[in-house]
Amino acid sequence: MHRVSNITGRHLLGKKYKGPCKATNPIDRCWRCRKDWANDRKKLANCVKGFGRRTRGGKRGGFYVVTDPSDSNVVDPKPGTLRHAVIQPQPLWIIFARSMTIRLTQELIMTSHKTIDARGANVRIAHGAGLTLQFVQNVIIHGLTYTTLFREAAAQSGTLWTTSGPEHRVMEMGFPFLGRLTFGSTICLCGTAVMGSSTSSKAPRPSPSPTATSPVLLFGASDSFSGDAIMQITVAFNHFGKGLVQRMPRCRWGFIHVVNNDYTHWLMYAIGGSSHPTIISQGNRFIAPPNHAAKEVTKRDYAPVDVWKNWQWRSEGDLMLNGAFFVESGFAKKNHGFGKLDMMTAKPGTFVTRLTRFAGTLGCRVGQKC
Repeated sequence: MHRVSNITGRHLLGKKYKGPCKATNPIDRCWRCRKDWANDRKKLANCVKGFGRRTRGGKRGGFYVVTDPSDSNVVDPKPGTLRHAVIQPQPLWIIFARSMTIRLTQELIMTSHKTIDARGANVRIAHGAGLTLQFVQNVIIHGLTYTTLFREAAAQSGTLWTTSGPEHRVMEMGFPFLGRLTFGSTICLCGTAVMGSSTSSKAPRPSPSPTATSPVLLFGASDSFSGDAIMQITVAFNHFGKGLVQRMPRCRWGFIHVVNNDYTHWLMYAIGGSSHPTIISQGNRFIAPPNHAAKEVTKRDYAPVDVWKNWQWRSEGDLMLNGAFFVESGFAKKNHGFGKLDMMTAKPGTFVTRLTRFAGTLGCRVGQKC
């Protein structure tokens, strides 16, 4: 890892970029900067990298165009609404006729083999409930913006996993790809969170992130559920910015590859875990906050030092700024047991500014380079 002192921050998201289209990371280079991207939307399914690379979403199905932002009937949804689209039994590639704000009256419970593709429109899930992916597989969600979501009430149609706050929830699911999602009015610009391996109670949970948002990404349903040990997750090309507190991510069990992300702010810690997860941090940039008590990137819960010292937590090629430091544990390995297709090859942390420059939702327009 590289360490540099006396750096206080950076102006990543200053003025809006107005230059020519630039695809600065391998996922973007797969589909962006083509005028005809909207004529081949399903190409996105071939662009997934890392552990979720087999995800195809609704590629084998037809298109469903959402024309109605309402959500007035959750039991018998109106055709043309997002809720009606996601409950259909067949594979579907779901797109939007125009920009819209959707206020979900109850959690949106998806079914397998679906893609929600918001490119070409400004689609906000706001002032209501969020999305739940439970007991499903093969789902792509791309380009949505989440703002001001509320906690779900106890009484709902069906049995849902309860949480302590407003979250986008993925539970007991195989092969999801969550790409270019923006959460909250500040910044949790999640470029890519991809998962692979067999179906289990894997739970990536990006949270809305207004100022001082505490949980951002939580992987693993419970410290008591050892079935999550098969979980394999890639977190790549994200900018974790102002107002975020912790859990970027927090991991229970499993193998998590955190690669080429930019951490410009946190208030407590950046990466945490419990139940002996393996966390390989490669090519990230960590800019520590001014608070001297919060310079450490890592946090381990519910285990004494003589236990967690054997957990495999490694920092390789990370760039540490403003006094940031990563407490490693376990022994160094030259090979983590996965091929290059599952574990993306990391660029050095000095490349992160470029790789994450356009993280978050994009203002794509049909017929123009995105």
